[in-house]
Amino acid sequence: MTDALARQLAEKKAGVGVIGLGYVGLPLAVSFAEVGWRVVGFDVSNAVVAGLNAGRTHIDDVAATRIAPLVGSGAFRATSSTADLADCDVIFICVPTPFDKSKTPDLSYVESATRTVAKVLRRGMLVVLQSTTYPGTTTEFVRPILEETGLRAGTDFHLAFSPERVDPGNVRWNVRNTPKVVGGLTPMCTELAKALLLSLMDDASLVRTVESPDVAEMAKLLENTYRAVNIALVNELAQLCHEMGIDVWSVIDAAATKPFGFQAFYPGIGPGGHCIPVDPFYLSWKAREFDFQTRFIELAADINDQMAAYAISRMQDVLNEKSISLRGARILCLGAAFKRGVSDIRNSRAIHVMELLRQRGATVSYCDPHVPEVRGTAGTLISLSLDDVASAEVDLVAVLVGGDWPLTQLESRGISVFDAVNAGGAPTEHRHRL
Repeated sequence: MTDALARQLAEKKAGVGVIGLGYVGLPLAVSFAEVGWRVVGFDVSNAVVAGLNAGRTHIDDVAATRIAPLVGSGAFRATSSTADLADCDVIFICVPTPFDKSKTPDLSYVESATRTVAKVLRRGMLVVLQSTTYPGTTTEFVRPILEETGLRAGTDFHLAFSPERVDPGNVRWNVRNTPKVVGGLTPMCTELAKALLLSLMDDASLVRTVESPDVAEMAKLLENTYRAVNIALVNELAQLCHEMGIDVWSVIDAAATKPFGFQAFYPGIGPGGHCIPVDPFYLSWKAREFDFQTRFIELAADINDQMAAYAISRMQDVLNEKSISLRGARILCLGAAFKRGVSDIRNSRAIHVMELLRQRGATVSYCDPHVPEVRGTAGTLISLSLDDVASAEVDLVAVLVGGDWPLTQLESRGISVFDAVNAGGAPTEHRHRL
């Protein structure tokens, strides 16, 4: 069975299934199809499936011009039917891994996807989990569900973990040139997964194997926790620099001239997206199983979480200079996605800031060309057009996400700008930086 799968992989004759056609799964599925694999993409959303099969896209990083030819040639098709996965020899699980209100990992999507795999699991198959999660998920959570079929992982079928490394909106790094890490339940599981991943890569050196799924899972959490704690460091430093009358952006730019031992991170309203605000909590939760408190990680999360409230306090200071109360103030927020140039609003701190402002009585409007509307507890907001921003009648403009915003035009009209992300450069009479 192992030899049969190895031959199929070597000849690109294995069927590849991808469960979850979101920001991780769709780029993966399309990339496999583009290099000659027969790919079936599975998603529970009938609208997503219908759109993809019609050659349309719902993900910024995957253009419709890539999807339509693959659908037309039969290299890729989307489905919401589990039966369509039955002919796949390899299945990737690429579903969300959020947390609940108590910051406890929510593996319901992983469980559902795994049970879908179990319905079509057969001898010789390879299953690869890509969803970011805590160390032990592959072996302690996914494996037992699959083994309920009576098949044994590492003997009857192969199991591995290979963390996703997707950066929405990044035009330089993609599925085919970003190094991959993979760890299998057995050495053979690892080698088979490596062989499959190598078929995607522009360079054979881009796949790094590790000794177990646990190592690969922990590596992914280290990558994102590293970013979270360094962002927290500069967020705290930004607050101190403000109290001391020092420009934190100049400080970071000066430190970044050092060619070794320093990497620049920048302050803001707190990291958003599907990784940095979530992954450290997966590690902290798992650590409690060992009576271990990840104090440093949890402190970093606390600092990042309170940056939204800190930014609002700074906006209030700017308004106070004009004798304007925050309650009733007209505030235009620029940016709604979790980062520049994307429509992804998962864990968007910009939207969180808007919600806090509305709770405090401000009249909020916003502009984001990529996010046409924002739905919140206080009702739905519709984005202004970019052309309307410069002429907006507001008391304060809050830059929450980077972009090519008409800040100079706004300032020329005497409108105060609070720039939380250094989108407009050095402070001026009407421009205030975080």
